[in-house]
Amino acid sequence: MKNVLDIVFLIPLLPLIGFVINGLGRKYLTKGLISIVGCGSVLVSFLISVWVFIEVKNGNNYVASYFDFIRVGDLTIPFAFQIDQLSSLFLLIITGVGFLIHVYSTSYMHGEEDDHFGRYFSYLNLFVFSMLLLVMGANYVIMFIGWEGVGLCSYLLIGYWFKNTEYNKAASKAFIMNRIGDLAFLIAIFWIIAKAGNINYGDVFAYAQGNKFTTTDVTAITILLFIGATGKSAQIPLYTWLPDAMAGPTPVSALIHAATMVTAGIYMIARSNILYSLSPVTMNIVAIVGLATALVAATIALKQNDIKKVLAYSTVSQLGYMFLALGTGAYVAAVFHVMTHAFFKALLFLGSGSVIHAMGGEQDIRRMGGLGKHMKITHATFLVGCLAIAGIPGLSGFFSKDEILAGAFVKSPVLYAIGLGTALLTAFYMFRLYATTFKGSFRGTHEQEHHLHESPAAITGPLIILAILSVIGGYVGVPEFIAHGAHSLGDFLAPVFSASKEVLGAHEISHQTEWMLTGISTALIVAVVIFAWNRFSRKPDAEDAKGFGKILQHKWYVDEFYEKIIVRPLNALGSFLNDVFEKTVVDGMVNGVGRLVNYGSRQLRLLQSGQVGSYVLLMVVGMLLFFVFQFFLRK
Repeated sequence: MKNVLDIVFLIPLLPLIGFVINGLGRKYLTKGLISIVGCGSVLVSFLISVWVFIEVKNGNNYVASYFDFIRVGDLTIPFAFQIDQLSSLFLLIITGVGFLIHVYSTSYMHGEEDDHFGRYFSYLNLFVFSMLLLVMGANYVIMFIGWEGVGLCSYLLIGYWFKNTEYNKAASKAFIMNRIGDLAFLIAIFWIIAKAGNINYGDVFAYAQGNKFTTTDVTAITILLFIGATGKSAQIPLYTWLPDAMAGPTPVSALIHAATMVTAGIYMIARSNILYSLSPVTMNIVAIVGLATALVAATIALKQNDIKKVLAYSTVSQLGYMFLALGTGAYVAAVFHVMTHAFFKALLFLGSGSVIHAMGGEQDIRRMGGLGKHMKITHATFLVGCLAIAGIPGLSGFFSKDEILAGAFVKSPVLYAIGLGTALLTAFYMFRLYATTFKGSFRGTHEQEHHLHESPAAITGPLIILAILSVIGGYVGVPEFIAHGAHSLGDFLAPVFSASKEVLGAHEISHQTEWMLTGISTALIVAVVIFAWNRFSRKPDAEDAKGFGKILQHKWYVDEFYEKIIVRPLNALGSFLNDVFEKTVVDGMVNGVGRLVNYGSRQLRLLQSGQVGSYVLLMVVGMLLFFVFQFFLRK
């Protein structure tokens, strides 16, 4: 293992070097060189990650410690990387999907000026570096550094077209809402240090397993960590930034929504699984919030007409599914869905980018239609993504979603019923999107129709690879009731979650019950898919929604609600502090001190009149006061 230890630091270092080269050389390098540096650095990281994954699969886990990052008294926080089953799997997802998005970007962003092209790839490389740091860190502090890094990069990439004021507002919204969660995460880190005197995963989890945390401690810490996750992974109530993040270029949307930033919260809770398993209260909160988010986001997606907004709310809903799995103790199912979701959601976002590219920037699906005839590769791969996310048997989404629903059924049939209802909504809005975009007749302008064409190979290539992964990716987690011993992902991740399994115990359901649940969900999903396909191929939603549909189209008016109860009062408070408190109280105090000094000086100077008689009189009065004090007042 010595040779792997020697080079594992290259996995995050190479994208960081790519960031520095492209960032500093953006005005001097050609687009070709920028593309080679940006894509090449992530590709080499991916190849090293594959090697590391193989070593871990062979049983070689390790912690690579490089130097003491913080040393204060008895507290030592090393700069260290932990390479185990969980981190090695995430390394493959981040670098693999990230590389495909980089390649896609070389064509999609080719119209940008050279220096902006370099700026874009430097941000993209920094994003990958930060996410790698997040998942490789051996303690919560290194995770937090990466956590803050992806938050910064999301701000830079969402607001990449910074001349557009609305895009800057979207970037600021993402940054601010993430800061709310980040504060809770930071408090949790301080709490752990105060109680355990350490922040390394191994030591903290051993401390927790020894029942050295009180119930209050472990509940408070896990809730604070979860609040951090709600910000990064867009859960109620901190989810509204994610749909607005569509302001960034489409490859950025794919990177944020599929493989990196939004899965950070899932990774953190999966990494901290023993803490959550020791806190049933927090697990219930996680499950309920996750399911509520999945349902609310799915209802909103039903009436969205922007192709990227539909996918954005789909991401929020799928993240809710992952949190439902975490809250029910199905940690493997949550990580499994992270992986399959990375494949089909990256595919769908990049497919939408191909459509937008062909439509000359148009994103409203009501002005599309019939694109399947003109964009055969994009059409076929997009269909695969829709089938996968809907949970059609044989595709990746079927296996991971079915495992989440099974875990929910074990916890509570009510959770299962609501989760299944959300899955049906997912199938409906995704095939509304698919049929409205690719089926029927074209509804755009003649000029748009004239320019319709399939995207170049740099765009369609990643689509084909992701489509293949969306088909075969689920076979690493075939459930026991279908094939005994075929859940290789569960076996691979078992050591990471073994302690939680001991705490939670085994909650098995019979194979007959699983077959029944799978049969019911599959039959209902297939029926919904057929209905939506036929319904929207013939008659797409061309008009603005009315009645209850209008509420969904306006996203339950949550943004307006936040604007009214949070943003406006804060702005009013800021205006009061600026216009009244600052000018009257603060400036009044500062200016008052100046005026008082001037006034006192003017009065004191009167004592210096130049009249000798006055000086003699003051001297006599002073002497008298001195004698009075000495003889009568001094004790």
